[in-house]
Amino acid sequence: MSFLLPQPSQSPGFMLWRATNRWQRAINHALKKQDLTHVQFVLLAGLLWHQTQKQTVTQVQLAVFCEVDVMMTSKVMRTLVQKQLVTRQPHPADGRAFSVTLTLAGEAKALASLQLVELADQYFFSPLGQEHQATFTLLLHKLATAPVT
Repeated sequence: MSFLLPQPSQSPGFMLWRATNRWQRAINHALKKQDLTHVQFVLLAGLLWHQTQKQTVTQVQLAVFCEVDVMMTSKVMRTLVQKQLVTRQPHPADGRAFSVTLTLAGEAKALASLQLVELADQYFFSPLGQEHQATFTLLLHKLATAPVT
C-alpha cells in the first residue's frame, strides 16, 4: 500500500481538516462565555445579518443561507426559542413555513457573540498576515462555491 503524497502535511484535505478542528476549538472556547454552540451562533448571526438588511427570513431560508441542515436548523431554533433569543411565527403567506426573528435579548447575544468570534478569528488567522488572509479568504470562497460533482 502506498500513499499518493509522501507526507500527511502535503495533503490539502488533511491540513484543512487539522486547521478546521483547531479553528472550531477556538470558536467554541469563545462562544462558551455566551452559552452558545457554534451552530446556534451561526444561526443567530445569520438572523442578525438579515435583520440589518431589513429582510424577513423563514427558517428554511435561514438554513439555506447559513448552509445548515434544515432539520438541524429546526432543532436549534427550538432551543433558541426556549432561550428566548428567537421568536418563531407561522409565515403569513405559507402555512408550512415559520418566520424567525431575533428578540431584543437575541440581538444583544448575537452582537456580543459576533465580537467574540471576530476577535477569535483575528487571533487564529493572524499568522497569515493581512495580505495572505485576503488571499486565503478568496480561495476558501472559491472552494465553498465550487460545484460539487
